[in-house]
Amino acid sequence: MATDPLYVALDLHVRYQKGDILGYFLAWISILPLYTSVMFFSHFVYHREIHSLFISIGLQIAMFLALLLKISIKQQRPKTCVSLETCNTYGWPSQHTTLTFFLAAYLTLSAIFKSNNNGKQKWIVALSSLSLAFLTMYSRVYLGYHTVSQVIGGAFVGSSCGAVWFWMVNCVFLYYFPAIEKSFIGRILHLKDTSHIQNMLRSGYDNARASRKNSEQKCI
Repeated sequence: MATDPLYVALDLHVRYQKGDILGYFLAWISILPLYTSVMFFSHFVYHREIHSLFISIGLQIAMFLALLLKISIKQQRPKTCVSLETCNTYGWPSQHTTLTFFLAAYLTLSAIFKSNNNGKQKWIVALSSLSLAFLTMYSRVYLGYHTVSQVIGGAFVGSSCGAVWFWMVNCVFLYYFPAIEKSFIGRILHLKDTSHIQNMLRSGYDNARASRKNSEQKCI
């Protein structure tokens, strides 16, 4: 299929109409969820925190569920799929919207029930994640990749998965984190359970300063 000359391809094959400044902005918003999922996995690889691993697992489960629903329901994308070259895939629910609303639900619930930050900081986390989710939902419709019903479906699937996964991680899996940390695999991969630490930011700061102080040597 020939590429529509009226559309410009951004990274990861997201397209927007030439000269459309808002479309260019929303195209970047549209691909942010994919970078966010990579960010969470990278955070796990670098810090080896078990909680980060479970968030990444939850993201993959939500994405797989959305893909399974797409294949099962087989709802066609809007007519703009011809110009965007996406008519060979189905539209309900939107996977991009599913991903962002999963994160928005999980992070919002974490800010409300698990964070020890003050009320203002909790609102900042919640509003930031929800704003990104709604912007992503709008971008998928504006750019022509999905219909309104398809992004609403993605929002429902994502937020539902995020809420359920938050409950499972913090009310079920959390009690197995110490065992995972002490397991053979946990010791090899240096996995760590930080769920008992009240303020991770302060703890990391204090540990870094203490480590530097202990490693200081006098010049001979």
